[in-house]
Parts: sequence; structure tokens; C-alpha cells
Amino acid sequence: MIVPMKKVAILVQDKDAESAVASLRSLGVVHVENQQPPGGPELGALNEDINLLDAAIGILSTAAGSVSGDKVDKGPQDWRSAARHVVDCMKRIEQLEDYSLNLAKAISDWEAWGDFEPEAVAVLAKKNVFVKLYQIPLKEYRKLKPEAVLREISVTSGMVNCVLVSRDNIDLPFKETPLPKASLSKMRQRVAEDKRVAVSLKEELKRQLPLLAGFLDTKGLLRQELEFCTALKGMGQEGGFSYLAGYAPVDACAALTQKAKREKWAVMISEPSGEDKVPTLIRNPRWISIIAPVFRMIEIVPGYRELDISLWFLIFFSVFFGILIGDAGYGAVYFLFTLIVQRKLGAKLKDKSVFVLFYILSLCAVAWGLLSGTIFGQAWLPEHLKPLIPALRNDSKVQSLCFLIGALHLNIAHLWRFAIKMPSLSALAELGWALILWVAFFLARTLILSYPFPAFATWLLIGGLGLVLLFSSPQKNILKGIGAGLGVLLLNLVNNFTDIVSYIRLFAVGLATVAIADAFNAMAMGIGYNNIFSGVATSLILVLGHMLNVVLGPLSMLVHGVRLNVLEFSSHLDVKWSGIAYRPLREKAKD
Repeated sequence: MIVPMKKVAILVQDKDAESAVASLRSLGVVHVENQQPPGGPELGALNEDINLLDAAIGILSTAAGSVSGDKVDKGPQDWRSAARHVVDCMKRIEQLEDYSLNLAKAISDWEAWGDFEPEAVAVLAKKNVFVKLYQIPLKEYRKLKPEAVLREISVTSGMVNCVLVSRDNIDLPFKETPLPKASLSKMRQRVAEDKRVAVSLKEELKRQLPLLAGFLDTKGLLRQELEFCTALKGMGQEGGFSYLAGYAPVDACAALTQKAKREKWAVMISEPSGEDKVPTLIRNPRWISIIAPVFRMIEIVPGYRELDISLWFLIFFSVFFGILIGDAGYGAVYFLFTLIVQRKLGAKLKDKSVFVLFYILSLCAVAWGLLSGTIFGQAWLPEHLKPLIPALRNDSKVQSLCFLIGALHLNIAHLWRFAIKMPSLSALAELGWALILWVAFFLARTLILSYPFPAFATWLLIGGLGLVLLFSSPQKNILKGIGAGLGVLLLNLVNNFTDIVSYIRLFAVGLATVAIADAFNAMAMGIGYNNIFSGVATSLILVLGHMLNVVLGPLSMLVHGVRLNVLEFSSHLDVKWSGIAYRPLREKAKD
């Protein structure tokens, strides 16, 4: 649920501003809203330091995969110099690699000319011996009769690479090829030397890896300091007083009031107005909170005056995962993978909810796979291993089930809005939309699956249209109310049908997963295990084919499973995800 918030204003003397912000930070309940744009050299310096650490951390994190060992240095004495050293090493590596690429191209271009010293050409010019290089079309070259020595070096793509040697500094009627800056041998030596230096610098970066933990800790402290300075510099000032404003949860206001009495602050706590940008704090029971990592990953927050859909998101996200993956074998793989990751990394994470979520999602995939008789595909299963629910092997029935899930999902949204709007007459419009959704369900089955359209659905449509027309915007003037309702109806009527149909994506993606698995199974069995080589090839095809499905499965959830909750369901619930996350000023900054 979304926790109710109070608007908070605190007034102190200018001399007490810094201590007041420090005291508020120790309390850790006020989400600060700046009263003026924070600025100053301190903030600039802190941002520069954080950017420097971000760059160093990114570099070391990338290099961490190639190093073994647990040696850690959590406290570099001069972290700025250490971080700059890491960044400079990386910049030098990038420069060397870029320069080597340019040299490699130059070597490729000049190999056809052979190895010579460009400096020697300049020396000869001082002695009135002029050496010039040309690229001349082969046909034109054969026609030339210069008054000097002209020698062919090589021919590439119909062009003659040639050298003109003369004592009178004559020119040919062709564009002269500029001399290279260095000979081929020197360019090759430079490439080899740059490669050695780059390798040495990469080794130096590996030696800096023990500083990574210290950089992360320092960054946390700097972000905490930045948060403090931002709150301080963002305070309003008037007549020798400084004031700070923000928001605090209702259940934290008592502690805030007590703190204000002890510190002798003037404090005012009031209800937020409709224009206030109130942050959103969501608190749910632990079993519902396991869905929170998904919201954090896709970075969405409901508005303060919107609804928290965590419960329904969790339920339907799990169902969608089961259908989209649709394979008990893959579900078991996800379960084992989660178990392994938790054993290796679980001790380092305070929040274990992501593991619980993946266990639930994996079990949903296992359950659907057993119900539909799908274990690493269907085609290879023996005849006696039949699905627990044979109807789930029937495409038409599965599509109908997807439409039914969509109708139930979207009906929950309108019934929820009906409960919220009661006892207002406008609540009846939500019942109207619920009826129209069921008509859309029956219509989808008729148009797409050729099911007969039930006669009672016509009465559902008439009732739904009537409720929407009359109560979408109930007014004393009935005609104006009907006119407003007609506008709403025209804007949303078609969307109800298309939203129901969009749930067929559950069937389509699930079917594609099974089809890919069966295709690889058939390909592998076509080769068989007749000998060592065919056995290896068959095993590789099976492993790589099923790994492709295992990797693509979670991606399909992000595209389809999240969409059905965040777009279709949320739009019917009028959740626009316009919220600002509640981030109170507190002692330990959170990444």
C-alpha cells in the first residue's frame, strides 16, 4: 500500500541551519524538497569526485572478471590519486589501441610499396635527387614516357604504385602520393611496442582491483555528503532564518515533532495539497514485497494519489511467467540457477526477495509445463507421458484461456475502481466497463476462434453501454452527462477489445518457445548418437538450442509479462506511473 504522507516545514535560525540538517539526517524520515536551486563550489567539487569514482569503479568492475583472489584494500590513503591513476591508465590504453588501429591501417596501405625510410627521401632532395610516389591507372602508366626514372613498385586493383626519380624536380600529370611518416619496419615496431605497453597497463589495472571495495565505500560516503550539502544549500532563507520543507510518512511525524521540541525548531505539519509533488512510499507485507525488485529494475513508481498494484502484479506476473516459459524443464533450470546464485551471492545481499521471486516464477513454469506436458519440448516425449490437462495442448482452447485471463485481469482493475469510487454514482460507470470487457472477451473468441457469440452478451453490451453513458460524468443536466459519457465511450470502446486481444501474446510466445525446443530436438535426433562425433554434435545442438530458450525466456517476460501489467492493466486502473520515489535524508546514502 502507498503510505500516507504529511507535508513538513521546519524553521531555524541561520546559525543553526547546518546542525538542523545534520539532526534531520540522523532521524532519516524527511524527504527534502529544495526551496531554492542548490549550488556552490562544494556541490561542484563533490559531483566531480563522485564522477571520478564512478569512472574508476566502472573500469575496475570491468576488469574484475579476469582476476582471481579475494585481496581487498578498503581504505586507500589518497583515493583521488588512486582513482585518477586508474582512469589515466584506461585513457592511455584506449589511446594506444586507437593509435594501433590507425597504424595497422597504414601498414596495410603501405605494404604494397615495400619498406623504405621517408627520411632518406628528404636527404636526397637536399642533394637535388627528387623522389616522388604516384598511383597511376595501369593503362595510363603504359603510355607514359617521362624524362626521368619511373619504376613500377607493385600493382593493386588496376593501379600502378610507382616511384619517379629525377634531378630536375619534375611532376607527372597525376596526384602525388604523400610519403608516410615512418617506414614499415618502424610502424610494425611501434605497433608491437604499443601492444606491450597496453598489456602492461592492463596488468597495472588488475593490481588496482583491491581498491574497488574502498572506492565503493568512498562513493557512498560522498553521496551521503552530497545529499547533505544539497539539502543545506537548498534551504530557503528570510530575515536571519532558514527553512526546510519536505514530506514525511504519517507514522514518523510523532518522532519528528519530538525531535523539533528537543532541538527547539519551529515545525509545521500539514496535509499535502493537490499541487504538491508528494513522494511515494510503498509498504507491503513481506510476501507481496518480493515483487519490488521488478519495479526497481524497470524504474517505475506510482503517483502518490494513484494505486499500488503490487499484489495483482505479483499474481499475474507469476501466471504470465508460467505461460510464457511454458516448460517444466526450463522452470527447473531457472530454479537450480537461482539456488546456485543464492548460495554464492546470497550472503552479500541484505534483500533476499529477488531469490524468493525467482523461486516462485520457476515453480510457475514447472507447473504449467507439467499441466501441458512440456518438458524441454513436447515432440520427444513418449506416448505414456501425457499432459495433466490435455486441453492445454489444444491451440484454440489455450487462446481462449488467454482471452479469459485478460478479461479477468482487466475486470479486477475496474472493480477496484468501482470500490474506490463508491458511493459516487460515477462508480457505476466502472461496472459498465466491466460488462463491456466481457463482451469484448466473447467477441474476440468469435472473431478469432470462431466460437459462437452468446445471446446474453448482447444484453451485457446494452447494460454496459448504458452505465457508461449515464454515469461516466453524472451531472444535473442529463443530456450533458450523456454527452460526456459518449465522448468517453468513443475514446475507449475499441481499446477494450484490442486490450483483450493483446493477451494472445501469452499463447504466441509460449508456442514459440515449445516450437524452438522441438525444432532443436528434431535436429539433434536426426543426427543421433551413432558414433563419438555424431554424439558430440547431437549434444551440442541440444545444449545450445535449449540454452537459447533459457536465455530468451526472461527477455520475453520483460517485453510481454511486464507490459500486460504496466500498460494494459494499469491504464484500465488509471495508474500513470507518475510518482517520485520517497528518498529521505538519512545517515547512510543508498545506491
